Amino acid sequence: MIKTTDELVMLYKNYSDPIGKIHRETKNGNLTTIIKGIYETDDKALGHYLAGTIYGPSYLSFEYALAYHGLIPERVYTYTNATYNKNKAKKYKNAFGLYTYRDIPKKAYPYEIISFTENGYSYVIASKEKALCDRIYIATPQTSMKRLKTLIFEDLRIEEEDFYDLDFNKILFLSELYPSSNIKQLKKIIMKEINKNDNY
Repeated sequence: MIKTTDELVMLYKNYSDPIGKIHRETKNGNLTTIIKGIYETDDKALGHYLAGTIYGPSYLSFEYALAYHGLIPERVYTYTNATYNKNKAKKYKNAFGLYTYRDIPKKAYPYEIISFTENGYSYVIASKEKALCDRIYIATPQTSMKRLKTLIFEDLRIEEEDFYDLDFNKILFLSELYPSSNIKQLKKIIMKEINKNDNY
C-alpha cells in the first residue's frame, strides 16, 4: 500500500529513530520509494495504481489509456497522464515505471474520466473518447481532415472500425472544450460521418 513519511513515522513511533527505520526498510526492500516522501509497501504493485499519487491532480490518458481500452495495438510501457494548469510537462521514473504528465485545457479536464478501485488502490483513467481527444490535442497541428485521419489511422494505428464505434456524441461535447485546430478537424470528420449516415 501507499504510505507517506508521516504515516510511516506513526507506524514506527515505538522505534527510537523512526526515520532511520524507514531508511533501513527501504534499503532492505520492504519499502520502495515512489517519490520523495511517499513509499509503496508492495514492490509488485501495478504501476498504474501509483500514477495519481506521483503528481496531480491527474488521470491516466493519451497512449496509455488508448492502449488500455484496446484502441491502439502497441503495448505502452509509459504511464501517460493528463494534468491542467501545470504549464510544464513532467517526467518521473521509479522502480514501477516511467510516468509522464502533460497539460490539457482546464475546461476539458473533469469530463469523461473514470475512477476505479482495485486491490485497495484507486486510480482514474480517461474514457476512450477522452483519451483520443487528449492525444489529438497534444499532437502537432494537422491542417486538414485528411492529415488528421493519417494521424489517427496510420500514426496511432487506430482501426477505422474501432474509431467509428466510438460515442460521437461524447466527442462532439468534448470538442467544444479544447481550443485546438486538431480537435476542430476531428469534429469535422465526425460531422461528415454523421451527415453521411443521415443521408442513407
